[in-house]
Amino acid sequence: MNLHKRFATVAMTGALIGGGLLATGSATASTPGEAVAQSCYGNARTYTKAAGTQIYPNYPTFFYLKTTSSCADINIKTNTNRYVKVCFLVTGGGRNCQADYKLTTADSWKVIATNVKDNTQYQFHFRSDAKSTGSYAS
Repeated sequence: MNLHKRFATVAMTGALIGGGLLATGSATASTPGEAVAQSCYGNARTYTKAAGTQIYPNYPTFFYLKTTSSCADINIKTNTNRYVKVCFLVTGGGRNCQADYKLTTADSWKVIATNVKDNTQYQFHFRSDAKSTGSYAS
């Protein structure tokens, strides 16, 4: 993950703990890496990719998803095992897709692309055109 984002998350967590604003118990992170993951996955969104297409999001919108400052990586959690890669919108038009698909395991988070700049536009490209549901965080 991006060192700058990791440091900011750890610093904010430390400030909250130091100020007594963070509750104790099982909901708190025990390591800086867990704090980053909770922040990233806490902003996750659900998706439903229709059968008959390999791209999400796709018809009828053809929109792209956009990375945020919450995550340094693009992550997906599919409800069934799927092969997925990311295609990025290229300035001036067109797409640039990763060469290889990554296997996601049902109900587990998988990092598909690492160290992606904030506000980068992208789509998920699935190897299968079967319906797929799950969550993503970026």
